[in-house]
Amino acid sequence: MTNIGLEHYLVVSAALFSLGLLGAILRRNLLIVYMSLELMLNAANLALVSFSRFKDRMEDHISGQIMVFFIITVAAAEVAVGLALIVALYRKRASAHTEDLATLKL
Repeated sequence: MTNIGLEHYLVVSAALFSLGLLGAILRRNLLIVYMSLELMLNAANLALVSFSRFKDRMEDHISGQIMVFFIITVAAAEVAVGLALIVALYRKRASAHTEDLATLKL
């Protein structure tokens, strides 16, 4: 039976980040781009937690998890702002495509 090491977690994290990056670059729908950005943040969270899990010293175990807590806090604020922008765009143009985002000038 194979032990799951740090490399396995980092491969999964890199795959998730790559999928998120491809979704953010190739898609035109703002909701899909937004979900891709969240996927990239979660890939970074997975990498930070796995690094902190495989550290030898005890005080380093908690540092990666504290960073993840701050990233989740920033992601929650991003959800509020991002969804407000998407709703404002949809109300104004009845569309959620990225090219319509430039029309939100005051």
